[in-house]
Amino acid sequence: MDMNFTPEEIAFRDEVRAFLKDNLTPELSDKVGDGEHLSKADMEAWHAKLNARGWLANHWPEQYGGPGWSAVQKYIFEHECAIAHAPRIVPFGVNMLGPVLIKYGNEQQKKHWLPRILNGDDWWCQGYSEPGAGSDLAGVKTTAVRDGNDYIVNGQKTWTTLGQHANMIFCLVRTDPAAKKQSGISFLLVDMQSPGVEIRPIITLDGAHEVNEVFFTDVRVPAENLVYEENRGWDCAKYLLTYERTNIAGVGFSIAALARLKKAAAKVQKNGKPLLDDPLFAARVAKVEIDLENMKTTNLRVIAAVAGGGVPGAESSMLKIRGTVIRQELTSLLRRAMGPEARALADEEGWHPGAEEAPNAALGYFNNRKLSIFGGSNEIQRNIISKMILGL
Repeated sequence: MDMNFTPEEIAFRDEVRAFLKDNLTPELSDKVGDGEHLSKADMEAWHAKLNARGWLANHWPEQYGGPGWSAVQKYIFEHECAIAHAPRIVPFGVNMLGPVLIKYGNEQQKKHWLPRILNGDDWWCQGYSEPGAGSDLAGVKTTAVRDGNDYIVNGQKTWTTLGQHANMIFCLVRTDPAAKKQSGISFLLVDMQSPGVEIRPIITLDGAHEVNEVFFTDVRVPAENLVYEENRGWDCAKYLLTYERTNIAGVGFSIAALARLKKAAAKVQKNGKPLLDDPLFAARVAKVEIDLENMKTTNLRVIAAVAGGGVPGAESSMLKIRGTVIRQELTSLLRRAMGPEARALADEEGWHPGAEEAPNAALGYFNNRKLSIFGGSNEIQRNIISKMILGL
């Protein structure tokens, strides 16, 4: 790693490496390294191991189950997990809802939901995007009407990642249709097993079932599942998105992807020499590596600010833009390096995974086209930066 660590930080790095060696199986590491889709059991098993060690919610305050790490420790952990090809933590409960409940939830909600997130009792998914409310998230039309001690929810959510595994969904719902868009939204926790909830799969280009549509028809939700205040859900939404966008930046993913790209390009031959020695290809690799180094420093500053009690602002949008562009460029270069061996689809005789060095290079390239769109498109992020920093 490219930082000067204190003896205590070096000892922590060694502790993380020992944990990964003892707990990350070669089978799981190979699946992550090869870009394969993980099963629900794979993700739950890794979640449980991190929770047992006390390292799952490493950005939560200690009083709620966090480990109390410094910014550098978080950086070290992410880096070591990435280069070891450990699975990412499914973000919806731990990295998104958890911080919202800690900041905006009442004591009863914290006491009930936070331990269940850590223990894996609930698998959460995110009910933000709708067919007419993607980049313009404040345009949500799913409604929640108060009826005694319940809300009655009607509407539709889309692009619900891993919703097929979830038993709970946190939703943005419109509770005051007469108010201006941001002012009439509430943040509601909905049981996916409730009568009137229907989930339909969306099959992606690579044939995988990763995202879904979710429909709500007269779904009754206890009013106690309202987080914060009615019609103040936009505050929760914005706070959650700063964490989501910082997570989407995926510094750890890019570190691992860069190492994978260099390894593959060193084996592929062009004109009798390794592709990595080709001046044009090497220049693109060098540029993305420089961009990644700069982003690592910015990411560390954001982590340090949050650890000191701050909240990511425009920095999260900056990380989201730069991080997604870097990840897309890395997958593009890997696909280019593999050439015809980066086949994405099955042939008549069955699945053709491609070259041994990068068996899913094309799959990764196509799947990562989404990165610059979800979590707020990069175009929207540039608008946020221009308003928050430049005052435009």
